[in-house]
Amino acid sequence: MYKQLVFATNNQNKKQEIAALVGSAYEVLNLKDIGCDVDIPETGNSFAENATLKSTYVVKHYNIDCFADDSGLEVDALNNEPGIFSARYSGVKDDKANLEFLLKKLEGVANRKAHFRTVISLMLDQQNYLFEGAIEGTLLNKPIGEKGFGYDPIFVPEGYDITFAEMDMEEKNRISHRAIATRKLIEFLNQKAS
Repeated sequence: MYKQLVFATNNQNKKQEIAALVGSAYEVLNLKDIGCDVDIPETGNSFAENATLKSTYVVKHYNIDCFADDSGLEVDALNNEPGIFSARYSGVKDDKANLEFLLKKLEGVANRKAHFRTVISLMLDQQNYLFEGAIEGTLLNKPIGEKGFGYDPIFVPEGYDITFAEMDMEEKNRISHRAIATRKLIEFLNQKAS
């Protein structure tokens, strides 16, 4: 059965990643597609809270089941910063500024261990379901690669010798934090449908 899934995001990069993961099983719509141009406030204290705020907002205002994610980079040496503040770590919503700000904070820091984490909140029939994904890696001293977005150019996933920004979407989607959480979401939806 062909279905639509509303993904509560205005981030085209995220939408493309999710749509590639979902494949032809579902059509993925974003906020713009449903006429929502609100930057939904993320005032929670965790990825799960922020994801739930977004999915709940869409259900409440548009009466459509939907899912939302909140993701970020957690750096061991910085007590898991930037975490939920990843998108605005430098004080502005700008990938380059955030990346430079993080690298400045890490100058002279030997421990480069970090992980990306995603939590997806699915609001379905007034119930909230959470799916989490994480991937470990290390951070470089300078960006490498033109693909991806956010902190991808400095993140080398465990077991690899290239950054997320050097991988094509297909390769990144095999291992990324968002891919792990999305596969759990799709598996859940498929079980619900069967």
